[in-house]
Amino acid sequence: MSKFMAIHSFPTAVPVSQAEPVAKATKALSNADVYWLGATIQLDDAGNVSRIICEYDAKDIESVIKLLEQLSKQFPGFPVEGPYSMMKVDGESYR
Repeated sequence: MSKFMAIHSFPTAVPVSQAEPVAKATKALSNADVYWLGATIQLDDAGNVSRIICEYDAKDIESVIKLLEQLSKQFPGFPVEGPYSMMKVDGESYR
């Protein structure tokens, strides 16, 4: 499986409670071809969500596109940038 990311930048930050249903739907749409691993969430000073960077394992980018299209049908207007191919690097990679 390859790694991909999608970025969701909100024009106006939203409460975490408003983003949670999208996370639950993303998990429910995961399948053998594309699996949502999790997200890194940027919060504003008030603790509201301003950006979400989602990570996926998928057989190909088309599988991620299909999941994101299904998600946008459930949540019209939900912002999506990507998906993009990615790799994960941490500090231990450069010890």
